[in-house]
Amino acid sequence: MSTVQGASVVVTGAGGGIGAALARRFAAEGARVVVNDIDPGRTKAVADEIGATAVPGDASRIVDEARDALGGTVDVYCANAGLPSPGDAFAGEDVWAAAWDVNVMAHVRAARALLPDWLERGSGRFVSTVSAAGLLTMVGAAPYSVSKHGAYAFAEWLSLTYRHRGLKVHAICPQGVRTDMLTAAGSAGELVLAPTAIEPEDVADALFEGIESDRFLILPHPEVAGYYRARASDPERWLNNMSHIQQKWEGTGQ
Repeated sequence: MSTVQGASVVVTGAGGGIGAALARRFAAEGARVVVNDIDPGRTKAVADEIGATAVPGDASRIVDEARDALGGTVDVYCANAGLPSPGDAFAGEDVWAAAWDVNVMAHVRAARALLPDWLERGSGRFVSTVSAAGLLTMVGAAPYSVSKHGAYAFAEWLSLTYRHRGLKVHAICPQGVRTDMLTAAGSAGELVLAPTAIEPEDVADALFEGIESDRFLILPHPEVAGYYRARASDPERWLNNMSHIQQKWEGTGQ
């Protein structure tokens, strides 16, 4: 794809799952890639595999180091690192804070570091791995659902605010993907996400199709568009349907 060939790309949370699939795809398309993950070993393994540069560490604080590793410029930033964060309204303050920090504030911090250069040169691409939970919700995971709504809102705000100044923004909103995060979702994930789960490479394919067609909202599960419309057009019915799923999950013993 000529859009990314030769581009300098950063992918956070790329030690496995969706992030690793994105890093592999960008590298295969001829981009120069920085692989980031909190786990140094996983970061190096993926970077070595695809001929990329490993920059391990906190995803929200590696922009400067990644930019230096890429020769001073970042063209594409994939804010992919995330926490599954299960729990209800009574989840601990630390759980809520961690979900908000990783799933939302890491994106905000990255944008703060990237926007001055992007706006000055009139180009840049911000890819936010959100989740269908950011458009809908996820049973059994209040901190995750709320923070992913925040991630989607921030990506949407970036797009509407800066698109006329050359910024491209993509929000990826898959349902179940066969990754460690799906496993971490436990019985709720088994009930809601596993039946239609796709591979991480399918998410990468969806993103590249979205880049090619210049679309903001990337739906690796196309059916999510129908659920999103139903939520907006008849929220009472949608909430009742989701309540039935909640009750079914409770009946399985959670």
